[in-house]
Amino acid sequence: MNDTGHATTAHATPVPAWVLKFMDAIDTLEFDEGFAPLTEDTDMFFGTAHVHGVEAIKAFFVKIDEPLIIAHEVLEFWTAGDGVRLLRGEATMARKTDPDHVVRAPFMHIFYLDDEEPVRIRELRITAGPLQTDAVM
Repeated sequence: MNDTGHATTAHATPVPAWVLKFMDAIDTLEFDEGFAPLTEDTDMFFGTAHVHGVEAIKAFFVKIDEPLIIAHEVLEFWTAGDGVRLLRGEATMARKTDPDHVVRAPFMHIFYLDDEEPVRIRELRITAGPLQTDAVM
């Protein structure tokens, strides 16, 4: 709700450069510029995992992505009020030990920004997968 009591809506917008750098950092595990919006106070929720602080978030991505050849593609990006940014994408991945077995997984990121210039992420919520829907149906 905004200050007039009306619900705010999200609007499709071009993907900002900081988001593309963030996705590239996850793919390459080279975090410097791409992870600049994260701070020691950033909270990330990835599925049921809660990770606090930029260094712990880096370690989390190294743990889950280092064994993979992975590429994240941003399909849609929306801007909402109060620093909320929504991203829908798809990850293409394969184990480095089995590069010919490629899978795709949908994902959503919700960014809650503290600041816009420079961008500072207060909280990030990520949902990903499942990789094989028939496994849960």
